[in-house]
Formats: sequence, structure tokens, C-alpha cells
Amino acid sequence: MSFQDFVSNLKQKASELKTEAMKFKNKDFLNAAISGSVLISMADGVVSSEEKQKMMRFIENYEALSVFASKDLIDAFQNAMSQIEFDKDLGEAKAYDAIRKMKGKDDAARLIMRLIIAIAAADGNFDDSEKRVARKIAMELALNPADFELA
Repeated sequence: MSFQDFVSNLKQKASELKTEAMKFKNKDFLNAAISGSVLISMADGVVSSEEKQKMMRFIENYEALSVFASKDLIDAFQNAMSQIEFDKDLGEAKAYDAIRKMKGKDDAARLIMRLIIAIAAADGNFDDSEKRVARKIAMELALNPADFELA
């Protein structure tokens, strides 16, 4: 596969995710997607301010989430991040609660998994701690981790 084919394929997949996200443009989906993004970014236990900025830029510019207003994305991100930073256990519990609201909504749940995996892989490295969090999120969504090559 040539580089141009690879780029074209990525653009097509991003467009497909945006089209799918349009179906789920609601606060529960937004909170679940952002909560999953924050959890996956904190998989190693720490998120530097540089990582936060990178993740926020990624979320703002990720085509599948562009169906939401930037202010809504930023507010949801800051809320989830500040809850986890204030009290890690309680913040994570709230993040997983938000994710569980998508349980049983298979298309939305699968889209959230694809979003968090894309965020985890954005730095070019999808490590074991990120995979462990992704597996847990899949289980919370009642999805089979193997469907996302996480088994």
C-alpha cells in the first residue's frame, strides 16, 4: 500500500466515523466518548500538561467529534479531567458511569471504542496499559474486547 493510499484510507475512515457520530449527537454520547478519551490518556497514571493539550487538540480536530461544538468538547474534557485529578477513584468511577450509559447501544458503544483506540494510538504507540484500559471500557460497554484486537 502506498503512502497516498494509506492517507486516503485514513481520511475515508475519519469521514465514516463522523457520519456515524452524527447519529449519536447527544450529551450522553459526548460524555462517554470524552470520559473514555480521558481514561485512555491517563492509562499510565499521569497526564502531563503537554499530553492534555495534545489530547484536547486531537479531540477538537478529530473529525468524528466535530459534530459537537468546541465549547461542549472542552467543557466535557475539563470536567472529566478535573474530577479524576481531584479524586482519582471517584473521578474514574464517574467516567465509567458515563461510559456505561452507552451499554446496550451497540453502534454508539463501538464508535466510542474506535474513538478511544484512535486517541490511544495517536502518539504512534498503543501500549499495554492503554490496552488494559481499553479492554475495561469494552467490558463496561458489554462489548467483546477481541472485536477490537484487545484479547
